[in-house]
Amino acid sequence: MGGNDDSRIRYDTKTMPSSFISILIAVKSGTGALVPLLAFLGLYALAMKLAGLKSVENAHEESIWAATWVPATDARPALLLTGSLDETVKLWRPDELVLEGTNTGHCLGVVSVAAHPSGVIAASASLDSFVRVFDVDTNATISTLEAPPSEVWQMQFDPKGTILAVAGGGSASVKLWDTATWQLVATLSVPRPEGSKPSSEKSGSSKFVLSVAWSSDGRRLACGSMDGTISIFDVARAKFLHHLEGHSMPVRSLVYSPVDTRVLFTASDDAHVHMYDAEGKSLLGAMSGHASWVLSVDVSPDGSALATGSSDRTVRLWDLSMRAAVQTMSNHTDQVWGVAFRPPGGTGVRAGRLVSVSDDKSISLYDYSGR
Repeated sequence: MGGNDDSRIRYDTKTMPSSFISILIAVKSGTGALVPLLAFLGLYALAMKLAGLKSVENAHEESIWAATWVPATDARPALLLTGSLDETVKLWRPDELVLEGTNTGHCLGVVSVAAHPSGVIAASASLDSFVRVFDVDTNATISTLEAPPSEVWQMQFDPKGTILAVAGGGSASVKLWDTATWQLVATLSVPRPEGSKPSSEKSGSSKFVLSVAWSSDGRRLACGSMDGTISIFDVARAKFLHHLEGHSMPVRSLVYSPVDTRVLFTASDDAHVHMYDAEGKSLLGAMSGHASWVLSVDVSPDGSALATGSSDRTVRLWDLSMRAAVQTMSNHTDQVWGVAFRPPGGTGVRAGRLVSVSDDKSISLYDYSGR
């Protein structure tokens, strides 16, 4: 700075961190000099972050493929539920990651866990082709749901807790179970996408249903398939509505926005995360950054952020206002199969938490700071 031009400072935006939005605003100072300021939006983006709190190594004896939060009840605080290829389901006190109990009801690896909105019951799905529904506090079996081989994958309770949806794998369907009677009440079959040709080699495997998600109002159900397509159903009418396309490889995880029932987020082996208008059948955004398969996706309770887990061993935090990753966490040494934000409500566990689980047998807990 020198001479008569020192009231103007120039910044080379090429050298600025990518997380900043490179806009410079000039405002008058008290002396009349122009003071360049970093745009407010840049600082706004940096406010969203994760901070590692605690990790438990060897939390299970084998890979951990699933995790979910169990809501608090009048009798106890919220808990964390994990499922592993070691055939067990474990319950943890989430803030300390202290083991509360172990469920040994399966004879093969556990691929999915789900908690009822009441926090009283939970379910585990296994490669043994059984879904075990159990009392969270007593571990007593409430019901056992059986399916043919390769027809039990991801599952989720609807928002009211009246139906358990189970991705049907090789059956190319989603099974709906009534939680009052534990009877099968509907089978939602996934049709072949329009324009695709049946193939004796691909027709079965391409429609293999891996993942399932409910909209926040319970009116829609989405499922992801091995061929990269997403199918949307009207649950009340048990009717297929349409496909969403854009992914080129398996869709292993999907989640609806908690603040907009039309918006669906999907994670795929093609290393992309997509944001769809699930009603209008339009792709709203495609986000990239992971170096390999994206195995899990979850959305923050306020709908402003995504967390993803990948086979590249990282967890990424995404700011949806920018449709971009703002942070990468490398706590794990192997594939990250599950990420889950702590939902709002209840007591006994702090808000603003994210958990991740991995093939490295560990659990990592993070503090999440939103905008």
